[in-house]
Amino acid sequence: MFFHKHPYKPFINSDTTKLIVGTLPPPRFSMGDLLEKDVNFCYGSYYNSLWLYIDAIHGLNLRYDNSKEAVEQRKQFLLQHKIGVCDIVESCKRDKIDASDLGMQNIKLRDVVGYLKRYPNVDTLLFTGGNSINGPEYFFRKHIKVYGIRLKVVSNEIPRIHQFELPVIADRGKQSESSKRIIKTISLTSASGSANRAIGSMPLYKQLKAKNPNFSTFDFRVMQYRVFF
Repeated sequence: MFFHKHPYKPFINSDTTKLIVGTLPPPRFSMGDLLEKDVNFCYGSYYNSLWLYIDAIHGLNLRYDNSKEAVEQRKQFLLQHKIGVCDIVESCKRDKIDASDLGMQNIKLRDVVGYLKRYPNVDTLLFTGGNSINGPEYFFRKHIKVYGIRLKVVSNEIPRIHQFELPVIADRGKQSESSKRIIKTISLTSASGSANRAIGSMPLYKQLKAKNPNFSTFDFRVMQYRVFF
């Protein structure tokens, strides 16, 4: 059985306001066996495409290779836009060495709530997937139960939006209603190619495709992600 450990520590700065929350990079990132167009950084898989969408939105002209320059480009973008990355899975075991979320077993989660307490400027979590089994929102819901926290629906339209209250303890150790911190969660359509079929079945996508036959699942994600990146 393959032990799959997350290769990157959370990337969070003191002024970070948004956190991208996924699960795990493909096993090859933990094994140091990157493909030619992979970048050795969070969401560096060329086939995940998150950085392709961000690149298209902002016109960053990013490099897609194993160079240090490619990593630095992505770090600078995140710092400039006060965005961090804190994937929720620290490690898991797999029968097969692949990137399937469903294939994860004996899963150890990161203490995302603990990071939120440590970085008080964070007010938004961007899940790179919804509430399907072993997706980032799914794990986050399990994680916050330990803290007695629940997500409240803000919008059921895709991407679904929730919010929750994170108690803030004052210096004297007392909690007041006015000190509760509201954090919003956005469940983005996964950047993985496996989500293309789900996008194809969405009424909005069908409507846009009917108007413009050239409209693609790539265009759909760029349209959706532009609002939050």
